[in-house]
Amino acid sequence: MIKISILYPNTGKFDMDYYLDTHMSLSITRLGMREGYKGVSVERGLRGPEPGSAPGFVAMCHYLFNTAEDFMAAFLPHAAELQGDMPNYTDIEPIIQFSEVAISQ
Repeated sequence: MIKISILYPNTGKFDMDYYLDTHMSLSITRLGMREGYKGVSVERGLRGPEPGSAPGFVAMCHYLFNTAEDFMAAFLPHAAELQGDMPNYTDIEPIIQFSEVAISQ
């Protein structure tokens, strides 16, 4: 299984309400019915290692697909629409990482 992580460093504006209610709804509708889709989770950064410190990331989105190719086949037809929506919730350049899930319980 492959995890595609979209990480938003705490370096700019981020409208979490818009992201959760509008962007992720759109993203799940577009990608969620495609072959190989296994699920998605979104995390909101709360703090860093010290009490009261800022989180390193304001948000993290993790898609699970059977393969990277399944994800790309799901994402590419909607890439312009989904990436075009980004200015509505952030000015942060996300970090994107593909990972193999080695342990999941």
